[in-house]
Amino acid sequence: MTVLCLVEQDAAGLTDASLRALTFARTLAGPGGRLCAVLFGPAGQVPAGPLGSYGVTEAYVIEPGALDGYAPQAWARTLEGLASVTVASTVMAAGTERGHEVLAHLGALTGQPMAANCVSAEATADGTLTVARQRWAGLLIEDAVLDGSPALLTVATDAVPPAPAETAAQSETEVHVHEPQLAPADLLVKAEVSAAQDGGVSLATARVVVGGGRGVGGPDGFAPLEELAGLLGGVVGVSRVVTSEGWRPHTQQVGQTGTKITPELYLACGISGAIQHMAGCASAKHIVAVNTDPGAPILSRADYAVIGDLKDVIPALITAIKERPRS
Repeated sequence: MTVLCLVEQDAAGLTDASLRALTFARTLAGPGGRLCAVLFGPAGQVPAGPLGSYGVTEAYVIEPGALDGYAPQAWARTLEGLASVTVASTVMAAGTERGHEVLAHLGALTGQPMAANCVSAEATADGTLTVARQRWAGLLIEDAVLDGSPALLTVATDAVPPAPAETAAQSETEVHVHEPQLAPADLLVKAEVSAAQDGGVSLATARVVVGGGRGVGGPDGFAPLEELAGLLGGVVGVSRVVTSEGWRPHTQQVGQTGTKITPELYLACGISGAIQHMAGCASAKHIVAVNTDPGAPILSRADYAVIGDLKDVIPALITAIKERPRS
């Protein structure tokens, strides 16, 4: 079996979500299978060593000269061509915003069904895949048969932990520069990222998320949370009420109708913890809640809780971090 996996990168290298997807893809390919990666960016910046450690035998790179920036249909058209080149039986991506969008476009281009947010997949004797996938933000697991060639799917960001192959590749991944065959229509829609946001850590892949809810009080109340997130190497996330009030953009929303996060630490400040919000942060390894209400629902799901006003707690925490000895 040959599995073709779209791999995303950020300022720190391969994203955590993509490493999880590669782990999932390697298991699906099985012993003797072939795992190929697709990356968009300069060939000279391809991390061949880390890719090899995750079992990737070949990486196909689309350089900025051939396709610069994020154009979802062009990326999907590129995957369609590479699926033919590699004779891939499965094409997949991490369950991020880009992963879902590109694979959905690929399904439209090929006429094949696409299964989103899969937590397991297994090939059957007749060439189909049996998959289990998350529905309703992970509150329901659906078992299904994915009948398509190639099979198209995205991997739930909390499906598996990132794990290098037990027997790491003896040599680095073989890197090929690929020239996609694109039509002008493929480039009609293209996303532009502002310089202030480019290269940063995304909410879906951040290892630390500092969340703010109604208790922050208003747009100006997020300044301490931004500072704390910066000190911890993380990003700010928000509850739905914050975006409904227009205090912060929807791209920062954590929850059933926002982004599902899988950080090592989720520090939830002034967030009551409605079920829709908890559906988005339930996969955090550790949840710390700061709230004035000892009966807030989020406290029953938190590993640690601080009962107090975030306007006092967060500045004190920032001061403590700044004053700690550095080795």
